[in-house]
Amino acid sequence: MKTLVVANWKMNPQTLQEAKQLFNLVKRGAKNIKNAEIVISPSFVFLSNIQYPISNIKLGAQNVFWEQKGAYTGEVSPIMLKDLGCQYVIVGHSERRRYFEETDEIINKKLDAVLSVNLTPIFCIGETQKEREQEKTEDVIKNQIISGLKGISKVKFSKIIIAYEPIWAIGTGRPCDVEEAQKMGLLIRKIISRLYINTFSKNIRLLYGGSVNSKNAAGYIKEAGFQGLLVGGASLKAREFIEIVKKVI
Repeated sequence: MKTLVVANWKMNPQTLQEAKQLFNLVKRGAKNIKNAEIVISPSFVFLSNIQYPISNIKLGAQNVFWEQKGAYTGEVSPIMLKDLGCQYVIVGHSERRRYFEETDEIINKKLDAVLSVNLTPIFCIGETQKEREQEKTEDVIKNQIISGLKGISKVKFSKIIIAYEPIWAIGTGRPCDVEEAQKMGLLIRKIISRLYINTFSKNIRLLYGGSVNSKNAAGYIKEAGFQGLLVGGASLKAREFIEIVKKVI
């Protein structure tokens, strides 16, 4: 299985011209990379402008609504994303939980909606600094997983990717160290094995996200045992992002 590296551009860049330029630079840098799968997740408004038939670069969305159609002003459905060529959808990112008060129940509905149209969800989980200081990390992760996956069958679950993104590390320049990340990966697999079966916990694709850069990227894959990365700020610098990809293959 190829290492998966997901670029989450968030609410960047500011113009279509800049978005196209960034994508083209990434495309050029990734041209000869064969052993990694790259996912570019731009803002909704840029999705239809960066569809290219490139084998190792896929298109992802940063968010989604839980209904396929209807009177939901301002929302974007899984069917719309699929029609635009998306193959992946980020669900439950910490910024969605924090700024838009997305609950585990909402995230559960989104996961189910995404899976129902055969898109691959990247299910984000993670704890805050306060929760970690209060030694609540294990309970928080356990509750997010159990609530988020409520009612998701074994067959559907096999298509889910889980991204561990410690909230205290996102955008802070203070990444989780490799040893701690490894412990969290093992914890997630342990929780999954109790929910489903041990085989599923071994085969689940786990990503790490949180202040990832070209200097620490390899450690999360080659030492901590993750199968990929969810990259935020560093993905807005084409050269740095490509360097990250090269470090993990």
